[in-house]
Amino acid sequence: MVFFSCATAAVAGLLSLCLISFLEYTQAQVSGGEPTTFQGFGNYATLFADDQFWQVLRATVVFAAACVVSTLAVGCALAVLLTRVRAMPRLALMLAALGAWATPAVTGSTVWLLLFDPDFGPVNRILGLGDHSWTYGRLSAFALVLLEVVWCSFPFVMVTVYAGIRAVPAEVLEAAALDGASQWRIWRSVLAPMLRPILVVVTIQSVIWDFKVFTQIYVMTNGGGIAGQNLVLNVYAYQKAFAASQYSLGSAIGVVMLVLLLAVTLGYLRLLRSQGEEL
Repeated sequence: MVFFSCATAAVAGLLSLCLISFLEYTQAQVSGGEPTTFQGFGNYATLFADDQFWQVLRATVVFAAACVVSTLAVGCALAVLLTRVRAMPRLALMLAALGAWATPAVTGSTVWLLLFDPDFGPVNRILGLGDHSWTYGRLSAFALVLLEVVWCSFPFVMVTVYAGIRAVPAEVLEAAALDGASQWRIWRSVLAPMLRPILVVVTIQSVIWDFKVFTQIYVMTNGGGIAGQNLVLNVYAYQKAFAASQYSLGSAIGVVMLVLLLAVTLGYLRLLRSQGEEL
């Protein structure tokens, strides 16, 4: 019953989003000062004619890809490490990772800002960077947000992949080690193929989460950085919908994001299926 209610609410929200994207829906329509009119694909035409939209889209794709690759690399590496350490270090690492995972995004972003604060942050003092501002430059700000996103995302990958590794028969790994395979070769030729269904799940989850990052960017770059240099699509949609009261354009950006995520997910699954993988 709860699942049915949640699914119904999600479908209703999606339909409302799509409907608003085809209307002229600004503060004037919300307040009742002007009638709501049907615009067809006019909002999408306006959006696609905006150079800033394409700049933000490119930045979002590159940033999300870097976050996904980094999260998978860190998560998988630590999952393998968990199988190599003793019980107490393994428990400590698991608790630390779960603590990072459970930290709210706003809290985690604020902590990272304090760590990298140009005046009082310990990172600049340790690295001897003086009053260097990490959020002033476009690339350094994106890098700082990427670190926070990976920090709060890798535990899901680590725990999931670790559970998959523990399910692999020990005899298989012992046979590979006896054949002289290195740890990297064991991962690439033995573990990765056997864990492919799990890796598919964590990859798709990471793509969805990192493509629609909002809180970390908004908090750590103060709404998108200087002159919008660190905008991503989610923050850009928020600015259009709520800061500029162009709710129809914000909804159109949301629909574009949905279509892109569906295309990436279906394309990835189709690629795996064409390689003979059973999903």
